[in-house]
Amino acid sequence: MKWPELTPCEGIDGGFQVKISMSFPLRWVNSYVLKGQHGFTIVDPGPRNLYTEAEWAHVFQQLGMSLADISDIVVTHHHPDHYGLAGWMQQQSQARVHMSARSHQEAMMMWGGQASTAAMEHTLPAFFVRHGFPLKQVPDLVAHMLQAYAQVNPQPVITIIPVRENACLELGGRGWLPIETGGHAAGHVSLYEPNSGVILCGDAVLPQISPNISLLPGSDAQPLQSYIDGLQRLGELEVAWAYPGHRNPFDYFHERTQALLAHHEERLEKFQQLIQPEGSTAYELCIAVFGGKLGIHQLRFAMSETLAHLVELVRRERVWMSETEQIMRFYALGRD
Repeated sequence: MKWPELTPCEGIDGGFQVKISMSFPLRWVNSYVLKGQHGFTIVDPGPRNLYTEAEWAHVFQQLGMSLADISDIVVTHHHPDHYGLAGWMQQQSQARVHMSARSHQEAMMMWGGQASTAAMEHTLPAFFVRHGFPLKQVPDLVAHMLQAYAQVNPQPVITIIPVRENACLELGGRGWLPIETGGHAAGHVSLYEPNSGVILCGDAVLPQISPNISLLPGSDAQPLQSYIDGLQRLGELEVAWAYPGHRNPFDYFHERTQALLAHHEERLEKFQQLIQPEGSTAYELCIAVFGGKLGIHQLRFAMSETLAHLVELVRRERVWMSETEQIMRFYALGRD
């Protein structure tokens, strides 16, 4: 077993980056440990399984601490690779869990219990099938959704403190300004410290890769618009060092926000150009852009991202969607 390394964070005294294992292709999620006078804060503890629990035991040993020394847990958003261990850590430590009210709402919708999971297990496949997703792949999608349930339980149930934008959070001996954005995950919170120019940005801005933007039933109806609005706000901050949820810390935060904005404009143009004169389903466009050899995990994200871009094109009145057919089809405006 290869144990995760503790890497000191530039600009955060007593702050460490910890790479917690997760599935391919990302391979690890960045968790952050902030040491304060009254205990440790864990930001995004990672997915729950026996291996990640053992990784954290090793980290605590390296820091000379135990689970009981955790005073606070911050979750940037509800996805299992960030939220998963929060409830387990809380059970062991009685720590306060901080997340936005919207993020907690999304967690309850996706992972709130077996009944909730069963609802999403059927709702998401039905939504995808209406957009051309093959029926033969539905069992794989259902199994994938159920597999995620194990990574997030038990969930936080006590002392969940809603993170409010512009309400300073005192964590690790520092004052952090929460900034709530959407798109990748509704209610996503980044933590910004204006004095040092440090931001813990979760998956809102990633170096090298573009965060997945997903349209999901029952969630944000315009996720790409939300993401673009959030990028524009984040890009106005004076950031010296950005600590993301994946890959390595970086010092070109503003430039990265601009590159991501440009990327999505290019992707919108590509989707519009690929729409056939007779109309195209979201699944057909998904395969045209992302390829037909994706595993179910990546296919789920690719399908949701395709739909996020298509509804944005509809909002911009560059595409229209048929609502009378059993299978939804998209048509580019301006074509006969």
